[in-house]
Amino acid sequence: MPTPFNAMIGLRDVSEFVLQSLGVLVLWTLFWLTPLILLACAANFFVSLPLRRQERARFFLDLLETALQRGDLVEETLISISESRDRAPGVRFHLLVAYIKTGLRLSEALERVPRFLAPKVAAMLRAGEAMGDLRKVLPACRQLVGDALSQTRGAVHYLIWMGFIFTPLALMVFSTLTVMVFPKFQEVLAAMSEGTSPWFALVARHRDLMLWSQFAILGLFWLAAIIYVGGPRLSSRFGLMHRAAYRTPWKRKRMQRDFSKMLAVLLDAGMPEAQAMTLAADCTANEVFKQRAGRVVTMLSQGVKLTEAVQVLDDSGEFRWRLTNASHAHGGFMPALTGWCEALDAKAYQQEQSAALLTTSALVVLNGVFVCLIALAIFGSLAWLIEAAVLW
Repeated sequence: MPTPFNAMIGLRDVSEFVLQSLGVLVLWTLFWLTPLILLACAANFFVSLPLRRQERARFFLDLLETALQRGDLVEETLISISESRDRAPGVRFHLLVAYIKTGLRLSEALERVPRFLAPKVAAMLRAGEAMGDLRKVLPACRQLVGDALSQTRGAVHYLIWMGFIFTPLALMVFSTLTVMVFPKFQEVLAAMSEGTSPWFALVARHRDLMLWSQFAILGLFWLAAIIYVGGPRLSSRFGLMHRAAYRTPWKRKRMQRDFSKMLAVLLDAGMPEAQAMTLAADCTANEVFKQRAGRVVTMLSQGVKLTEAVQVLDDSGEFRWRLTNASHAHGGFMPALTGWCEALDAKAYQQEQSAALLTTSALVVLNGVFVCLIALAIFGSLAWLIEAAVLW
């Protein structure tokens, strides 16, 4: 039978084991689980930024549509909502209403609060206000806001995993091997035999190039992440970003979609061609597109027909053909161009997702090449040593 002394020793051992387990659990929670949770929360916050911008814009567009359906003034409706002190619209909404209370119109207040809506959406609302009917531009605004879903899907499904998880891990492993393992391995090879294996010599000779190429890839992804988090407001501040966006196939197609839809709405409303062209080009929020539209306006002032002048905006000539057919249609420009706008939207979505998938596949192949070279350098050296020992 256990004595009281042995029982006390057993209880002390159990208590020490429990305390050690609790200590390990606390350390694991502090130094592993907590940083992991914080990292996941930060990733969710930054990745979902386009969706939150989308939700804010949709909420504001719903308010505008409700006010227009009731026949109320938009400014008065926004003021009444702000006076209810509801936190759902956000701080920038209340700041926007504060400018409206000073006597500014909606378009003027949007210019004072540039971070409330995307530049394209604000430009479309300004065009609707200039036209005298905001209701006609709301469908185009809603379609533009929906582009955030494609952007977020491409970032979450493909690029975030390869760009910010697998590539940094591969870079960390490769840098550790080249800085710490390869020199020791080369010393072992030199001590055991004369010379080195061809594969190890190849990797050792180009290890700096391989390392800096991975750093360059990671830097490009971080640059893309900054642009992604900054959103359209950041991209609109730099001329290089405007040119890059115009050269990106899916972004250019969305510009053509937004421009053609707004141009059709403005022309159907009876607005002069030159003014409609300028306002529609402003809705693209791209300086390259605006410059081309300015050339079209100059040609219109010289007496060139609209169907001929728009050739400057589309090198393929498809928009000119569509606009020519729309000018002869009895239902107006908008019904005739709706099908083409939907086709542009579908092509843009397909190209964006394809580009994300191709980029991910290229990273997989590149990381696979690096892994193969390292494996050949190590195992090829071992085989070379065995062969040299047998021949000796």
